[in-house]
Amino acid sequence: MKKIFTLLMICALALMTGCGGGGGNKSDNDAGKVKLGMITRLNASEENFNDFMKKIEDSLDVKIASHKIIFFDSLSQMQAGIQSKQIDEISTYRSVARYAIAKEPRFEVLKDHSLEFIDSFCFALRDDETELKDSLNKVIQEMQSDGTLDKLTKEYITDINVDNDPPVAELPHFDGADTIKIAVTGDLPPLDFVSADGKPAGFNTAVLAEIANRMNKNIELVNIESGARAAALASNQVDVVFWAIVPVSEIIPSDTDKPNGIILTAPYFKDKTVHMVFKAEEK
Repeated sequence: MKKIFTLLMICALALMTGCGGGGGNKSDNDAGKVKLGMITRLNASEENFNDFMKKIEDSLDVKIASHKIIFFDSLSQMQAGIQSKQIDEISTYRSVARYAIAKEPRFEVLKDHSLEFIDSFCFALRDDETELKDSLNKVIQEMQSDGTLDKLTKEYITDINVDNDPPVAELPHFDGADTIKIAVTGDLPPLDFVSADGKPAGFNTAVLAEIANRMNKNIELVNIESGARAAALASNQVDVVFWAIVPVSEIIPSDTDKPNGIILTAPYFKDKTVHMVFKAEEK
């Protein structure tokens, strides 16, 4: 049981570390692998992915690299990729899959795949923003203790009408207060959603509205592509980006997937990863 758990955690880390989607030549070792699409991660490159997988396979004498990870900078690009057979499966979250299937019934969740795990969602900041991190942690703990996060989860995820766009939560404004700039991508509806007219909505926006009220801070949402989040954070274009924490075990440190110069808040939400496939049209 312990070995199985360890291998599951290794697979989780491998998925979160990821690899580049377009660079490099395909090797013979990629033949027969399942091409798995993922949204671009902040701390990812094809080189460190391959090095990591080789290290694990050599040390444990197992073969776990059954998937070829291909990164996409947006959910729409990834959905187009699976429909054009560029990839075989999409790795996303259970709540996102439910929303996607409601919009396009030819998507379906793949049952019994070997790379299932649960991510914890948090905020990533530059490592000099310790005061902001402490303030966010305080509010997250309060929202967990008083049931606010459970209520927002029920309203915006569990009970959401997936036939409609996720509802908009209006952000408060406080005259003269500091402004926190937070990146949104729209690539995880109904968690992180941007409407056709460019307005952010959904669960994360509702969480941020509550955080703003409790901190008496203004929050400005900045629309960027997933692949640009790291650059936006490093260049001070934004102060905060959304992050997902890799499950850890005794051989995987909690900061394994955290880039240098980044600090993470406490988690405010958890969701299970699933794989989606695209059903061919019946002739």
